[in-house]
Amino acid sequence: MAGDGGWQSLLQVSQSTAIARRYFVTNGFDGTLAMLGLIMGFRTLDHASVEVALVACLGTAVALGVSGVSSAYISEAAERRRELGKLRAAMLDDLEDSTHEQAARWVPIMIALVNGMAPFVMAQLVMLPLWLEWFGAELPVSPFDLAITFAFVLIFLFGIYLGRMSGHFWLWAGLRTLGIGLITALIIWMLSP
Repeated sequence: MAGDGGWQSLLQVSQSTAIARRYFVTNGFDGTLAMLGLIMGFRTLDHASVEVALVACLGTAVALGVSGVSSAYISEAAERRRELGKLRAAMLDDLEDSTHEQAARWVPIMIALVNGMAPFVMAQLVMLPLWLEWFGAELPVSPFDLAITFAFVLIFLFGIYLGRMSGHFWLWAGLRTLGIGLITALIIWMLSP
């Protein structure tokens, strides 16, 4: 299905590993920030229902996931077909059943799944305290406060990952992304009725 060398060789021949990594970080960050925004909005209400918050957050997470899968597949499939067409013309060969042809077919699917799953999975991690409360777990603090804390931790971890990947000081990179989260939370708090 994914060729004789598996997914790794298809990613390598299509030079898509960095693209998949960027999609994971970008959309994972988006999913985390979106959940932070939603939960901050619920937190500002006096008597916000965990059940209503869960439904809203889950709906948003699903929408982000579907949007991520579909948009990445459409754009990546078109790009891969274009690159394969150029390679066929340059090599004067149809490249049927080649690794390049298989990469053009399967890499868009893999990248689309990464693009869609990243925001969905990150959203579920942020929503974990809400899920625990809904299932009857005793939490030491408000599930909304705990979910906001989870969001800030994930945002900070994204920064650490980006810092290490780019060779910058991990703490500074983490604090920079955390600053983005704090500014987002502050804007939402200021705009709340």
